[in-house]
Amino acid sequence: MDVEIEMMGLRKMAVTERREEDAAMGAGGWETPRRAECRIPAAPIRCPPPPRKKSPALASGKRRDPPKNGYFHPPDLELLFAMAPRREACA
Repeated sequence: MDVEIEMMGLRKMAVTERREEDAAMGAGGWETPRRAECRIPAAPIRCPPPPRKKSPALASGKRRDPPKNGYFHPPDLELLFAMAPRREACA
C-alpha cells in the first residue's frame, strides 16, 4: 500500500509500508533512505582560502604618544610595592 506524505509543505514522498513478510524475516524497523533526492549534497570542490595573517607592522600597532595631561601618579602607589625588610637567618 502506497501512502503520500507531505512534509512541512515542501515535498511529497511516496512511502511504502513494509510487507508482513519482511517483518517476519526480522527486517522490520527503519532504514536510511538511499535515493538521490535524500542524499546530503557533496562538499564543495574547493575550500575557501585561510584568512591572511596581518603584517607585523599592523599587528604590533603604531606606538602611541604619551597622554597630553601626563600619567596619573597616586601618592600611595609606592606603598603597595614596598618590600618588607628581610629577616636575618638565625645561626
